[in-house]
Amino acid sequence: MDMKFGAKEEGLRQEVKRFLDEQLGKKDGPGQWGERGEEDFQKAVAFNQELGKRGWIAPAWPKEYGGLGASIYEQIVFNEEFGYRGAPDTGTRGFGVGMIGPTLIIHGSDEQKAKYLPKITSGEDIWCQGYSEPGSGSDLASLQTRAVRDGDEYVLNGQKIWTSGGHRANQMFTLVRTDPDAPKHRGISFLLIDDIKNTPGLTIRPLINMANRHHFNEVFFEDVRVPVANRIGEENRGWYVGMTLLDFERSGIGTTASQRRVLEDLSVILKGLDADKQRKNRLKLADLVIGNNVGKFLGYRIGHIQSTGGVPNHEASVVKIFQSELGQKIYNFGVNMVGLGGQFVPEEPRAILGGELPEQYLTTVPSTIYSGTNEIQRNIIATRGLGLPRG
Repeated sequence: MDMKFGAKEEGLRQEVKRFLDEQLGKKDGPGQWGERGEEDFQKAVAFNQELGKRGWIAPAWPKEYGGLGASIYEQIVFNEEFGYRGAPDTGTRGFGVGMIGPTLIIHGSDEQKAKYLPKITSGEDIWCQGYSEPGSGSDLASLQTRAVRDGDEYVLNGQKIWTSGGHRANQMFTLVRTDPDAPKHRGISFLLIDDIKNTPGLTIRPLINMANRHHFNEVFFEDVRVPVANRIGEENRGWYVGMTLLDFERSGIGTTASQRRVLEDLSVILKGLDADKQRKNRLKLADLVIGNNVGKFLGYRIGHIQSTGGVPNHEASVVKIFQSELGQKIYNFGVNMVGLGGQFVPEEPRAILGGELPEQYLTTVPSTIYSGTNEIQRNIIATRGLGLPRG
């Protein structure tokens, strides 16, 4: 079986590599794996703007929305190379291209597509997700943020939590309850909130994670007004719109490419250790490399489904489980293989691999919880994939 891409995709891969060398420099260390301040954020903004000029933010989107009309497999090439090099992002490619954009293409009106999609592909709009609430995480359908219809507007009151990148974003997509008397999955609507930094009644507060980074936020709504025209899909049917979005979230091609770079770096380090440490760690490293290759091909499967016009569902849950658990294993292994020096954080000049190992060791801990816990994903696989009865 030939698992290689064709000449067209591989030619594109070389072009992308040259572009990344020009923008990020040729470097032997790990990629840039996250923002740590305003300077890093502005670099990510500039990088996405350069992508936008080339139509490279969402290459697989139609040209009318700022893409290239590229194939899904060409999009995979972009995701792999960006992931491998740790190409910086503002949330535009993650939330904009990976989540809300495809959802708009499927469920949005022509007016909504024309309004929002070009601003994603130009890098102008930066999106965040308003899903989880203090009492509604894994059981997302129990959310209580209320939206009451008032003429041509909804009035929102409630709270969201774990809003990734909310302090950087200017746009938010969110699920709200529009019918409190309906069954919980049928009383939810999907809304877009514009210009969140200047929306009256909307407050964003920081949540610092255990790696001492400001990535998460909590968001409060107090009589926030959102036009009815900003609703995606039918009123009270937003749950089904939201679930389509989560399916697009979980291909994970960039993640496995990033982990491949780390595994390559660890193999170089291992070669420099004494014979006893090599003996103890080489088979563990080989096992993780094999696992990461499995994750890559599971991601390719998502791409294949999309390329044939399908919408991945339980297949996306398989990827989410496998990759989130594998990532924890890789960074746990890396920190322990390196030894005490593996605990140096990025701010320490002597940090090995720029401090990526301990940082990712900490930040992969919640990966099996966010975006739908792995327990929930296993239920999805059981019912939708295997056809087992609900408990």
